[in-house]
Amino acid sequence: MHHGDNSSSAPFDLTGQTAIVTGAATGIGEAIAQRLAAAGAIVAVADLDLAGAERVAAALGNGSFAIEADVTQAVSVKAAAEEAIRRTGRIDILVNNAGIAGRAAPIWEQTDEDWQRNIAVNLTGVFNFCRAVVPHMRSRGYGRIVNIASIAGKEGNPRMAPYSATKAGVIGLTKSLGKELATDGICVNAVAPAVVQTRILDQLTPEQISYMTDKIPMRRTGKPQEIAAVVHFLASPDCSFVTAQCYDASGGRATY
Repeated sequence: MHHGDNSSSAPFDLTGQTAIVTGAATGIGEAIAQRLAAAGAIVAVADLDLAGAERVAAALGNGSFAIEADVTQAVSVKAAAEEAIRRTGRIDILVNNAGIAGRAAPIWEQTDEDWQRNIAVNLTGVFNFCRAVVPHMRSRGYGRIVNIASIAGKEGNPRMAPYSATKAGVIGLTKSLGKELATDGICVNAVAPAVVQTRILDQLTPEQISYMTDKIPMRRTGKPQEIAAVVHFLASPDCSFVTAQCYDASGGRATY
């Protein structure tokens, strides 16, 4: 089949492919959208913030477009996937990046709403989008799914129990789905960033940020573009024998 098998010999070339990137109006998602578009992909910039998504899509050019999507709502997600197929005829790449940090507090101060909101966005959102695009990918015999997890999902950040639990869930979902699709030409992987310099840090205290950077051997936060570089490989045809894995982009923090 002709998935990415074009005349260009550029590494990780995505010409002619369609990528959905969730939460792509800002931060890591925006950097991922920029990287995939630069490699030739048409990017469906999916976000709850439609105006922000439209700004990003317009800047990408290349036929990229915005889709308003609430990852917590299966109906909204299904409609977003259908719109991408209607507009481009295909979905080659899904990057599940949409996420929230939630409120920083010990578990005894976390409310039902704090917990449920984290689960809904960070975990159910990934489930919803995977479920929506996988039948299409299976029918074409090709696909790449990249889920943005977190080092917190491996190590557990204190005062972020709901977030840490959801990101561990994303890693488990990734490994399970990768095995389900291993003979279908679809690779499913996760990326686990350590703390990255984005607006999500505005939700955290300086103490929390220094706690996180102190644990990074490189002694700094990551850049969104550094996460996007790892995602680009995992989203490309070159990632043909890598699946059900969690790649760290953590400046050396994780021990496994």
